[in-house]
Amino acid sequence: MPGHRVSVFRPYPFAPKHKIHIEGGPRGGDWEVVAADAKTLHLRCPVSGREVTWKPFCYLVEERDDAEWPARE
Repeated sequence: MPGHRVSVFRPYPFAPKHKIHIEGGPRGGDWEVVAADAKTLHLRCPVSGREVTWKPFCYLVEERDDAEWPARE
């Protein structure tokens, strides 16, 4: 049986003070991780100060060095 192309995703191990950028979707934008564990991800917007708590949903696709954060619109 021939092999198949398979995409592998791994949950990202967030830690407090991580600065992240989510591209697209209703959660898109710049965030700072306030707290994280296996069941919750607590984030803060660096511009508005808004804080949210979500179930973990992010998976690492790429890390960028020397990126502007928060990004200009």
